[in-house]
Amino acid sequence: MTYYGAIEAGGTKFVCAVGTETGEIAGRLTIPTETPEETIKKVTAFFDAYQPEALGVGSFGPISLAKGKPDFGFITNTPKLAWQNYPFIPELEKRLRIPVSFTTDVNAAALGEITEGAAQGLNSCLYITVGTGIGAGAVIGGKVVQSFSHPEMGHILIRRHEKDAFEGSCPYHKDCLEGMASGPALEKRWGKQGKDLSAREEVWELEADYLAQALMQYILILCPEKIVMGGGVMKQRQLFPLIRRKLREYVNGYIDLPDLDEYVVPPGLGDDAGITGALALAARGRVKEEK
Repeated sequence: MTYYGAIEAGGTKFVCAVGTETGEIAGRLTIPTETPEETIKKVTAFFDAYQPEALGVGSFGPISLAKGKPDFGFITNTPKLAWQNYPFIPELEKRLRIPVSFTTDVNAAALGEITEGAAQGLNSCLYITVGTGIGAGAVIGGKVVQSFSHPEMGHILIRRHEKDAFEGSCPYHKDCLEGMASGPALEKRWGKQGKDLSAREEVWELEADYLAQALMQYILILCPEKIVMGGGVMKQRQLFPLIRRKLREYVNGYIDLPDLDEYVVPPGLGDDAGITGALALAARGRVKEEK
């Protein structure tokens, strides 16, 4: 059997796995994200034991996707200072000597959900993570959306709610979507973490309002066949019906929406969406190498 390698590289932890292109996992390793040298040493030792045919990587970013540029495959302007301008993909290729395909962590999760998860069998989907930050990845026409860069849908501008005086927590844009609706924004606005605010209806009404605004924009621009929402904040499952209701109100009949109970959903793969997508990415990269 042919095995592929996968990395879900996060700012807090790396999840490494070996498995098949359909997401069947034969081995897994989870390690904290330390310095690049410490982390990559453990990663390569894990894959050396399995010798996969190819590797797929879904990485925290920003990452450089511009082929032909000197920093192609680098992690660039990340707040994790030790990883700034680090040649992540070139280093993996040098050490493992196998084809390496890569994208963002949220793009990998979108690919995982359309391959084996909640969007299986469709041609397009959007995966949104709402947690420490807000990010979104998209698969349209069966292809991951990226070119010289990658989508940064968490930083779109939204309309401030009339009852919300919070200035926003994004260091770049203050009151963009991430600045108003991420986990740190919740904590800074309300003085507690989201998990400690479950019973406060006003918290989730406001959160759903901002997320529904974002979904409306994504739908009008991309028309995905399924929207999958994950991340720590979305574990507050009371958010889903609130988001669906507010989305319907914002669209206001302008377009015909699908059945929102089936359209805006949690991940079918749970926390394995990213690693499953990275395995699929490795398989796709191997096929390209063989052509």
